[in-house]
Amino acid sequence: MNSLLPATPPQHPTLLVISGPTAVGKTALCVELAQHYQTDIISADSRQFFRELSIGTAKPTPAEMQGVQHHFIDSHSITEDYNAGRFEVDCLALLAELFQEKKLVILTGGSGLYLQAVTEGLDEMPLADLAVRAALQQELAEHGLPPLVAELQRLDPVTYARIDRQNHQRVVRALEVTRSTGQPFSSFHTPKVAKERPFQTIKIALSRDREELYQRIDQRVEQMLAAGLLEEATALLPYRHHNALQTVGYQEIFDYLDGLHDWPEAVRLLKRNTRHYAKRQLTWLRRDPEYQWVHPEAVKW
Repeated sequence: MNSLLPATPPQHPTLLVISGPTAVGKTALCVELAQHYQTDIISADSRQFFRELSIGTAKPTPAEMQGVQHHFIDSHSITEDYNAGRFEVDCLALLAELFQEKKLVILTGGSGLYLQAVTEGLDEMPLADLAVRAALQQELAEHGLPPLVAELQRLDPVTYARIDRQNHQRVVRALEVTRSTGQPFSSFHTPKVAKERPFQTIKIALSRDREELYQRIDQRVEQMLAAGLLEEATALLPYRHHNALQTVGYQEIFDYLDGLHDWPEAVRLLKRNTRHYAKRQLTWLRRDPEYQWVHPEAVKW
């Protein structure tokens, strides 16, 4: 196949975005690319920011990094309120520094919103009614997430299909805008002109055959469990209410520790929910026509 990437760093500042679903093989490829271009990697994984989360986020180990500088890994605590808007500002500031010495920098991760924040900017959202927000938080505390997810499916099926429905913050945010305005949250994601950036962007999305990807996901889950995911999640129980832990990989273990499932069922749900998460990542990425889709082993430069 023809080369997707330049053989050498381009003359103009270039952001190389490597995305794809969980377990597709982003880390190994990005390290190889970083070594080739003699550059840094910026993580846009919305969970790998947090120092306390390692096993459940498949955070790359020092051995996997192979000496390549990785930014925004272990950069924050789960007690901090860090979001895509703040990441946009911080990442653009870092890129301004890196581009002074490097012509190409790699941005990678499976969190589509965080990638979009850097490459295009985020949609402007209306402020929610504080009373509506408080009511939703109370409903969440009293009845859990499923009734809110069902309401979101009924009122805004577009957002329901798009977001991580196990992330309570995303669900509550969508509903608070919908209830406050009387309009679906998705209606505010209108087509817009991307914010001007002082660099060009190349977007690569990695994909594999579904069965191959699912086998890799199951294998990764087994590796996480062998590495001590249960022990990590147990230690994080006092922080389970933080947004960083409202995610696949920890919720299933918390439910097991609460006695809602036995261990085999917890493992089954962990694998199943990770596969569902990968499908949502793919759905998000396919909305962006700028991505070039390719098998990780077929990326050429």
